[in-house]
Amino acid sequence: MTAETDTPRTTGSCCSSTDPRHDGATGAPAEGVTTVYEVKGMTCGHCEGAVSEEITEIEGVTSVTAEAATGRVTVASVAPLADDAVRAAVDEAGYELVGRA
Repeated sequence: MTAETDTPRTTGSCCSSTDPRHDGATGAPAEGVTTVYEVKGMTCGHCEGAVSEEITEIEGVTSVTAEAATGRVTVASVAPLADDAVRAAVDEAGYELVGRA
């Protein structure tokens, strides 16, 4: 109870459907898309950097993580990206986009 109102204090989690702060969100980010691509030909950190640098130039991209060991490139963007734009960026870096992983 609060001293000012003598009413019980809400102790539920903000994730509880009874909490007044609950807006029905599913826990997913309000904005943004994460897509994982497979890129052929990356063998080292330099390769990762080259691919990341080119993909980062695509409008709307917020982050890129390239992993040469797996051939995977994880791209976060404000909206889905056109596969052609990602393919062109990967080609410009000197590698081959296999497709979405």
